[in-house]
Amino acid sequence: MVSAADRTKDAARTSVWLGGKAGNRVRRADPEAGQPALDRDRITAEAVRLLDAEGAVKFSMRRLAGELGVTAMSLYWYVDTKDDLLELALDSVFSEVELPDMQDEAADWRDQLRAIAVGYRAVFVRHPWASALIGRYLNIGPHAMAFSRVALRILARTGLPPHGQMGGLSAVFQFVYGFGTIEGTFVQRCADAGITQDEYFAQAMGVLTERPEYRAQFEEAEELMAARGGETVAEMRQRDFDFALSLLVAGIEALATQDPGRPPGAPPQTPLAP
Repeated sequence: MVSAADRTKDAARTSVWLGGKAGNRVRRADPEAGQPALDRDRITAEAVRLLDAEGAVKFSMRRLAGELGVTAMSLYWYVDTKDDLLELALDSVFSEVELPDMQDEAADWRDQLRAIAVGYRAVFVRHPWASALIGRYLNIGPHAMAFSRVALRILARTGLPPHGQMGGLSAVFQFVYGFGTIEGTFVQRCADAGITQDEYFAQAMGVLTERPEYRAQFEEAEELMAARGGETVAEMRQRDFDFALSLLVAGIEALATQDPGRPPGAPPQTPLAP
């Protein structure tokens, strides 16, 4: 067992995928001792379930062990630290993103990019705890790496020059990360309050429009809100997401038509007169 202090000393280079207890250790069930069958996959799946139900703040090895019917110390035969387990849980949710077939040469990169953007957003809505962990770990597990590899290959199909492909990747997926994080937090807040998203939104808007300092601002935005469309919070949010993603795809298309050797934004070269 490696202490949390030891892991913290080398946090920038440490990952469950770079050392520690590699592989999926398996322990067979022992009915006489009252011990269930256990392996790292089952532990990780239960960790995800607990994180979804209670969040990362309440998550503990002791709580997880209780759900699995084992002692907390027995979990350390499979992982060195709680951080290792959180990293495993984070990578496992990346497996929920359906990745397109990159062998299909006839596939449209726009459709592929939209598809994985939608899947990426869904991860943060289903698992709000994942947002805070993305920047905490290296994200070099098999599922995260498969996602990154496909995303890079899609960007390479766009026609963007190599120097712009990482920027295009950042524009799309940092937008999706932010959008999904805010959405997941709002959904979780409504669930915690025991009300629907529409009820929460109506209550908040009702309170704000009654405040004199906000009333004028909301009156100015009425036309914009009407044009936005959507009868429910989910519909309004979906319209916003679809339109924003379309703007990003259109921007990538526009920049991809520029000269491949010219940095984005630079003026086109004028051919010399004969």
